[in-house]
Amino acid sequence: MIDLRSDTVTRPTAAMREAMARAEVGDDVYGEDPTVARLEKLTAEITGKAAALFVPSGTMGNQIALLCHTQRGDEVIIGEGAHCAFYESGAGAAWSGVQFEIAGRGGLFGPDELKEVIKPPHYYHPRPRVVALENTHNRAGGRVFPQRDVLAIAEVARAHGLVMHLDGARVWNAAVASGLSIAELCAPFETASVCYSKGLGAPVGSAICGDAETIVRARRFRKMLGGGMRQIGVLAAGALHALEHHRARLAEDHAAARVIGAAIREAGASVPEVETNIVQVDLPVAADELVAAARARGVLVGASGARRVRVVTHLDLPAARVAEAAAALADATREVVTRKATPA
Repeated sequence: MIDLRSDTVTRPTAAMREAMARAEVGDDVYGEDPTVARLEKLTAEITGKAAALFVPSGTMGNQIALLCHTQRGDEVIIGEGAHCAFYESGAGAAWSGVQFEIAGRGGLFGPDELKEVIKPPHYYHPRPRVVALENTHNRAGGRVFPQRDVLAIAEVARAHGLVMHLDGARVWNAAVASGLSIAELCAPFETASVCYSKGLGAPVGSAICGDAETIVRARRFRKMLGGGMRQIGVLAAGALHALEHHRARLAEDHAAARVIGAAIREAGASVPEVETNIVQVDLPVAADELVAAARARGVLVGASGARRVRVVTHLDLPAARVAEAAAALADATREVVTRKATPA
């Protein structure tokens, strides 16, 4: 099977496994794991932040950021379908006690749309505290948040005393697609979470990045949430290898996604412009129909809505199989779209 459900399905490469097997380790709760220290230092340098903290997952990274920036009853402004509200099991309500306000539609928004949802400072309103952007935006089809909009949003946020947080799980992809550095993309934000186990192909791990004081607080929250780990250099070595060796090849994933997106579009489905490694497919039939038809042809994809399917390219899709995947998905699309068009 060709598995295109997510870029989280990748397996460690042989070189990554070797790096993990040879990793020097120590007790990270005591701050004594040298491989973790190397990973955190490099991540901080790449993101342009003073410090970074290795965490088990992107969900934990986002939730630690909210804990660092908010108090119970505060409000976090997000784009529609943001991961921190849509895919994190209600953690913002459970741990931080925050509520979410949506700016704009479709995941991305601009400064004027932000202004529309910032509540005035009356005691009977929740206190707006954080603007959290997702770049790239998963449910928007891997779209890159335009940097001009990010900078304009940051200006509005500062004027209203709001903190900026970046859910940068796939910021590596955003950098490749935009031509900007990771540090440039992270610069407008007080904190940024980045993920090693999506496009970069590590088996596990994310990091939260920010100023030194924030990361000291983040370390305590990580422990509170059960993320205080011990000899985790084995995991950090996989992430470190991914960071050092797998960023440069992300353009290959983007190119593969464009090929697959074009084939599905030609077969009769609606496919917005493919910007990174996610292909968003909108259908006139139930998404499960295309999922089943694709599986029958040896390709795994996932439903991301009642009539929407997500296809994600990644490290484990060899260039030699891109055409095969595209043809299979086009054939599956043609089948389900034709079925819809044919009268019973």
